[in-house]
Amino acid sequence: MADNEIEQAVSRALEDAPERNFRETVDLAINLRDLDLNDPSNRVDESIVLPSGTGQETQIIVFAEGETALRAEDVADDVLSGDELEELGGDDDAAKDLAGKTDFFIAEASMMQDIGRYLGTVLGPRGKMPTPLQPDDDVVETVNRMKNTVQLRSGDRRTFHTRVGAEDMSAEDISDNIDVIVRRLHSNLEKGPLNVDTIFVKTTMGPSVEVA
Repeated sequence: MADNEIEQAVSRALEDAPERNFRETVDLAINLRDLDLNDPSNRVDESIVLPSGTGQETQIIVFAEGETALRAEDVADDVLSGDELEELGGDDDAAKDLAGKTDFFIAEASMMQDIGRYLGTVLGPRGKMPTPLQPDDDVVETVNRMKNTVQLRSGDRRTFHTRVGAEDMSAEDISDNIDVIVRRLHSNLEKGPLNVDTIFVKTTMGPSVEVA
């Protein structure tokens, strides 16, 4: 349960957002301090499952064969076989297009080496290398979990953003999502809360409201 200050900030951001003719996302802007982000070990790179979901469609592609591929077809946006992976590896433009429109990739662990060979140069720099699916993992459960997942990634920048919901979600649900992100940040940063300068919440086109 998020604290009252977070919920008040979210409520203000939702109320102050001008009317738009499209469904806006709600985003969090995080500003770090006192960290040398040229050192990769200090960078934030987390996958976080949001308790209230992202409020948006999440594009997920699975690389799999056989029974796993059949099961994945019911829940993933697309399922690609080993042959299709090899084909994609020979078409740089198609690979870049796929990487751009896909939020997460999942792959059977046995295919990871080939993915590195064929798509590593496209997916690696974008931080989109697939989550490996071990033989005992349930592909349906994994896909459904990742539909509620966001990436928290700073790179070498002190300011970075992540999605925390959509404008038609309740302030309480969005606040719970923010609370999970803030707690994870505090637990993983070298000096915890002291490494966080400010955090703002806003709708896509709305004004920013300070959370912390």
